[in-house]
Amino acid sequence: MASPSFDNQGFYGQQGQYATPSPYGAVAYDAGGFAVQKPMTMGGESKGTFLRGRRRRMNIQPMFLCILLPWATFSMLFAVLSFQVHYEAPVLCMSLVAAGLVVVVLAGVLACSASGRWFANAEHEPTWLIFIFLSMLVAFLSAYVLGNANYGANMQKYYNMRNLNNYTGVSPARMRGQQLMDAGVIEFAAGTKLDISKSSGFKNNNVYCVAPITFRDVPLATYDFWAVGTNCCSGNQANFHCKHFNNPHANGGLRLMSDGDRAFYRLAVQQAEATYNIKAIHPLFFEWALEPAEAVEGWRQTGRSEYFVSVLSYLVFQTFLVVVSALAFAKMGFN
Repeated sequence: MASPSFDNQGFYGQQGQYATPSPYGAVAYDAGGFAVQKPMTMGGESKGTFLRGRRRRMNIQPMFLCILLPWATFSMLFAVLSFQVHYEAPVLCMSLVAAGLVVVVLAGVLACSASGRWFANAEHEPTWLIFIFLSMLVAFLSAYVLGNANYGANMQKYYNMRNLNNYTGVSPARMRGQQLMDAGVIEFAAGTKLDISKSSGFKNNNVYCVAPITFRDVPLATYDFWAVGTNCCSGNQANFHCKHFNNPHANGGLRLMSDGDRAFYRLAVQQAEATYNIKAIHPLFFEWALEPAEAVEGWRQTGRSEYFVSVLSYLVFQTFLVVVSALAFAKMGFN
């Protein structure tokens, strides 16, 4: 038998060969008997595209969807919860929110099924579906919280005032509360002021403070217009110091729309009636304001600005998350 010969491919002979094993432990031979490396297979098929050590160019389409879908979810739900649909059709608003939640759940179902296949795969190939589901869930929760906050702080007050009437040149000495039941914004006549000496407060956890809106120093038959505020008086002295109380240019009022507070302000007025021997037959409550019409328009502008800033900020945030995740996949050798 001939002596075995050697080269840098391994050992081989006439009847058998001893080759250096490949990195994966698989050895094959060519027609001349030389050992060659053969790709490792799983179940008869070649190794997947995401295996470590075998990289490919990243697919832009799933990355684009990972940006677009969560951002669109956030933008649409934020708009639905912030603006007119919420005010005029609350049932429709909540239905749209529920539809958005269903979409997120469906994304979760797809992600879980993909996740199941991922864990069953010995090579652990990653999927963007899991990332999309988590991103859409964050987008849904963020839109729900921020949209309701924007609505309550700005847009609800604006829509309330827009549905009521605006009055100018109102004199508390000539007008009665019954005549201005539909008033939202009032600009009082020149000479109108707050009578701090007849202010009062009712304490129930918070202190509900009231001061009559009067005309010059003329005693009124009935004090039907009251400036109000919370925690801006002691409650046991005539020391009303709520917003704009000492501003000589303030001459307007924004109608109180909170039903929960109105009863407490009414009790404060009753205390003032008993203390100062005055009458308030049909009291209306206002936040004393400087240029009240501009304040109402400011609520609308602020609500719209918060929406656009939030939407653009979320687009930047979502793009950042996708880029970081793609880089992480690439570093692990998955892409």
